[in-house]
Amino acid sequence: MSAPIKKTVLNSLLPHAKIIPRRSADRGYANHGWLDSHHTFSFASYHDPRFTSFGALRVLNEDRVTPLSGFPTHPHHDAEIFSYILSGELTHRDSMHSKNQTSNPGSNDDQKADTFSVMRRGDVQFTTGGTGIAHSEQNEHSKLPVHFLQIWALPWKRSLPPNYHTKSFSEAAKRMGFVTIVSPLKAGMNASAADEKAAVPAIPGTIPIHADFLMGAAIIAPGRCFGWKIGGENEQQPDSVVREKSDRKVYVHFPATTAGRTARVRLLGKESIVLEEGDGAFVSRVEAGEELMVESVGETDAEVVVLDSS
Repeated sequence: MSAPIKKTVLNSLLPHAKIIPRRSADRGYANHGWLDSHHTFSFASYHDPRFTSFGALRVLNEDRVTPLSGFPTHPHHDAEIFSYILSGELTHRDSMHSKNQTSNPGSNDDQKADTFSVMRRGDVQFTTGGTGIAHSEQNEHSKLPVHFLQIWALPWKRSLPPNYHTKSFSEAAKRMGFVTIVSPLKAGMNASAADEKAAVPAIPGTIPIHADFLMGAAIIAPGRCFGWKIGGENEQQPDSVVREKSDRKVYVHFPATTAGRTARVRLLGKESIVLEEGDGAFVSRVEAGEELMVESVGETDAEVVVLDSS
């Protein structure tokens, strides 16, 4: 977790970075009645050759699902897939587990014994598709919609053993600085079967991913600035976290979480970019160890997600 950064010498930060906004209204969009979805990258019937991936990041959908509906059981393979819950409840079931058991992602119970997890705000559900897995994601609440981010990353190799993780991340911690949520599997591309079973992440307390990829999130109060250490390297994490250190590709997403869309953030670089809720930005030409600063300049707290890959 990074500490809050004071607003000093802001204009000198990342002077070489290229920052291109991705406006909310320009994203792909689909409304299926039960599902309202905005697509940052080409997905399903939406295709734009300019937006197919960014580094290892392949899919970023901001989804809202109505009560008592959702995604029925469907297969995945050779993708790292995770859901970040913004509000409401999302129930995950998959083909790996026995029936009639449940879990709370924040309970630290043995997740391997569970057949489904009910996820709420602050929870993250992660699936390695690998050689093949089937899962469903349903909003089983009778009254409230669920709002979440669906994210896919391309793994560093194919035919991995399927796996899944659920973990809860503290809102209080996110209000102090960026919290790292996903980091590479510590054993790397040549992990043994034992390494895969142990599933130790490069950064303790995070979810391991089979990619040169990190995810972080923060909730920034108006007037505050937080810094994201690109590549996950900082004083508390001196060892190398990512394989590729140069030309990192960082996508910043700013979910639309307030009713009046009154939150706003500024990305600080050679040319500062202001993002409204639902916007995102492609940040390239940056190196591991550099810091991307995000300032909250709206009327209310801003929840920001960063996706950092090679």
